[in-house]
Amino acid sequence: MRIKRILATTAALTCLAALPGCKGGGQSAPPGAPASSAAPAGAAGGPLVEAQEYMRQFTGCEDLGTKPDDPRLPSGDFPKVGQWSVTEVGVCRDGRGEGDIAIAVPKDMKAFQAGYQQYVMDKIAGGDGAYGLFSNVLVGKGFVAFPTKSKSAMALLQSNIRVLVCNPGGRVPDGYKREKPLVEGCGLTDFFATEDGSGSPNFETPQDPAGGGGEKPGQPKTGSLGLPRAGSIAELRKLVNDSPLACKEHFSTDPEAVAIESIDFQPVIKGSAVDWGVTGRALCGQPADGQRARNLSWLDTVGDMRKLQTKAKAAQQADLKDDGELRATASRLLVGENVAVETNNASARFVLYQMQFLSLNCVPGFSAPSGYRLEKAQVEGCVLTNYEPEHPVR
Repeated sequence: MRIKRILATTAALTCLAALPGCKGGGQSAPPGAPASSAAPAGAAGGPLVEAQEYMRQFTGCEDLGTKPDDPRLPSGDFPKVGQWSVTEVGVCRDGRGEGDIAIAVPKDMKAFQAGYQQYVMDKIAGGDGAYGLFSNVLVGKGFVAFPTKSKSAMALLQSNIRVLVCNPGGRVPDGYKREKPLVEGCGLTDFFATEDGSGSPNFETPQDPAGGGGEKPGQPKTGSLGLPRAGSIAELRKLVNDSPLACKEHFSTDPEAVAIESIDFQPVIKGSAVDWGVTGRALCGQPADGQRARNLSWLDTVGDMRKLQTKAKAAQQADLKDDGELRATASRLLVGENVAVETNNASARFVLYQMQFLSLNCVPGFSAPSGYRLEKAQVEGCVLTNYEPEHPVR
């Protein structure tokens, strides 16, 4: 699913404009960050090989080229040897991200930051006020990486690499880190902004359940078309018995059984259910008993739906933050008036939608085609819907 973001005023990054893929987004890590918060050095083969070995823990970096005339190296604004304290340059191929990653090795990270900041300010003074709002400058300890593809940058941000922000108009949305750089006037973050929406999800992006226009079929401007309810776990079980949730054959309200999860079936609710506003909980499916667990789903009676949706939103955003996609093994939360179901079984969800359950969707910019239900959730930034886009999951 394509995630649409409003980034013109929320981007927190800077961009080397001539770098291939620069418009797609960028990030940078804290130049000169302490060893505890940046890529470690020490591998044999020099700083370029050290950078390669570090990045390969998170994404591809093959076919390392160290010659300054390597055709894969970007021209134009890419720092040359001798510029901003850079002593070496190189480039590798990221097969996973389907692009290249250029590498610069500065002798002095503070000098690099200061040089880059001045470059951004000169661009702005020259009339390019947006220069630096999108960046693929990623800084680690001892090196700076310039990935040409957003997928590469997003993977590298799972490390301690950070984005260097030097455009005064850039800011970091809530939910992302803000760290102090080595020069005044810049910032460091794990937020990767892109113009095409392929970077980090911006959870501050407004969402309009009405789709930004008039009323659509199945999408009331106010209120709800109706949600199912049940007075107890037993009633909820009876309600969903005809779905593929396996509640007829395998069902338990035992706390130890309900707390079971597996690598293939991960519930939405983690920890104490009471903290999520849930008053009763049951497990459907066959737990692992000398074999792999099968068809695990959870039934919930809910005393505080707002609390449940607030906690579920945070969990969903944490999952999306990695790469903008939801894990295939993570359950989706489908809610009624006072009940909920947690399941990663797509067939079961299809049947539950026919029963008027709706799933909580907190993906920034999400919308649904005409004819699907799309209603306001009880937590800002989320909607309730029976539409599931077809998109790859992890």
